[in-house]
Amino acid sequence: SRLQLGLERFHGVCILGFNSAEWFIADIGAILAGGFAVGIYTTNSPEACHYVAENCSANVLVVENHKQLQKILEIQHKLPHLKAVIQYGEELKEKRPNLYSWSEFMDLGKDVPDTQLQEIIESQKPNQCCTLIYTSGTTGQPKGVMLSHDNASIFSYKCPSSGLGWLTWTAVAAGRFIRLMDAKEKQELVVSYLPLSHIAAQMSDIWSAMTFGVQVFFAQPDALKGTLVDTLREVRPTAFLGVPRVWEKMEEKMKSIGAKSSTLRRKVASWAKGVGLQTNLKRMNGYSEVPVNFRLAKHLVYKKVRKAIGLDRCTKCYTGAAPITRETLEFFLSLNIPVFELYGMSESSGPHTMSLPHAFKLTSCGKEVTGCRTLIHKPDADGIGEICFSGRHIFMGYLNMEEKTREAIDEDGWLHSGDLGRHDKDGFLYITGRIKELIITAGGENIPPVPIEDAVKDAVPIISNAMLVGDKAKFLAMLLTLKCAVDVETGEPGDDLTPEAVEYCQKLGSRATTVSEIIGSRDKAVYAAIQKGISAVNEGAVSNAQKVQKWILLEKDFSLAGGELGPTMKLKRAVVAQKYRDQIAQFYADADTPT
Repeated sequence: SRLQLGLERFHGVCILGFNSAEWFIADIGAILAGGFAVGIYTTNSPEACHYVAENCSANVLVVENHKQLQKILEIQHKLPHLKAVIQYGEELKEKRPNLYSWSEFMDLGKDVPDTQLQEIIESQKPNQCCTLIYTSGTTGQPKGVMLSHDNASIFSYKCPSSGLGWLTWTAVAAGRFIRLMDAKEKQELVVSYLPLSHIAAQMSDIWSAMTFGVQVFFAQPDALKGTLVDTLREVRPTAFLGVPRVWEKMEEKMKSIGAKSSTLRRKVASWAKGVGLQTNLKRMNGYSEVPVNFRLAKHLVYKKVRKAIGLDRCTKCYTGAAPITRETLEFFLSLNIPVFELYGMSESSGPHTMSLPHAFKLTSCGKEVTGCRTLIHKPDADGIGEICFSGRHIFMGYLNMEEKTREAIDEDGWLHSGDLGRHDKDGFLYITGRIKELIITAGGENIPPVPIEDAVKDAVPIISNAMLVGDKAKFLAMLLTLKCAVDVETGEPGDDLTPEAVEYCQKLGSRATTVSEIIGSRDKAVYAAIQKGISAVNEGAVSNAQKVQKWILLEKDFSLAGGELGPTMKLKRAVVAQKYRDQIAQFYADADTPT
């Protein structure tokens, strides 16, 4: 069908919509027909859509519905290469030249002889680009990460031993590494809900799924606003990948349900969690025996919890794409749900290191996937340096950005991640921060913000987001937000505190139920509790320079809608710094350093 529309070799087919069978078909069809498959985030503005479509010289745009179509109609006149727009999720509301419904589009393909398609497929080389992943880059315009057939697609190299025909290197290597079963042996099931324009979902939902014959179920478009658990309960997947925010939301929901149950139930749950954490930490360190009380706890608590969240058949629970706190990992581990961290980037076709049930350590991202290599570049006295990757999963470069490509891949072929990390004696990788995130104080101290932010969130359970500031300044300060209810439709954070936050305030002796009440009255109990938590974190600080000297509560929590969080809920530090520049300036308005 794409050939009929005039798709030229090495031109983009952009897909703008929530995960669906049509998304997969459009993606794979684009590759088979010799184009580039390009996902666009559904949250993108018309201008952001234009940037991607123009950057990849898109011939075809595939949109889900009328709402997404409107964005394209707004920018269509500025896309000289565009030949057709296809809408798949709902019936067309208007007739326009070169605008097709999904069924009209599918009918077009009937007249293309198979030989024509076959010729194009056979002319494709493993080292040619087939997919573009636009990385959101915390600064500047997104970069189009070029992935080759060999990196990412389904017809990469002949693998006669497995009889699976054409295969992708990364999907096979990663799938085998985490022991995904081939459908002939056991049917694996996954739920597709994370944005497919991001490498994580594309690898797990499309390429690995095709390689291993995984059955894919599509969640509702409002999955991340609360319906995901319903889908999980219905599907009962065998493997599940969640970004940290997804695991945190589950944790919050489970804690709020727990808080409402009877005293006896709470006591049993608390006992079971203690047993679960101890047993699993021992298991992590190589002890294999299972104590009797663990078996009892499994029967009384763990099984029921897993069933309630739809993970009763799930042997592979993964997290990636952003840092996750130790607190969240321990929460799930205490319920006998080990959540395994994986690490990689778009530029490495997704996974580079992964944790496994028999080889994991809390807060480590695991070990290299077979065939991948890691170098710690210029390590300091503690063995911490920049993490660099090499292997067959490394990308070809950024589309039309040679200079940026040279910055990313050095002369020896090592991909520089921009992340700081170290290996322990057993070869497990730990990420300690990002080079660009490092706060360099006026005194020249290099401070990774994430551990300090996590410690504050851990010490003060009412805090939702924390962002450390202090670059080129005399001391560190922190922007804080409170846990509040979110509008299910818009994703916009509201003023009402979450039930757990209200309960926390009551324990402190505060009657506050909204963020504005706390800030408006400078609620003594809450402010004192936050200061107490921060003082406790400061006591454990490595040096005086790493202590948080001032802080402020912001009226609104960070969100995708507000621009402070990216599509995978990663904190966009530059955006926050710009948005709250007045509050940050206020920290440093007084000349004296607070003691």
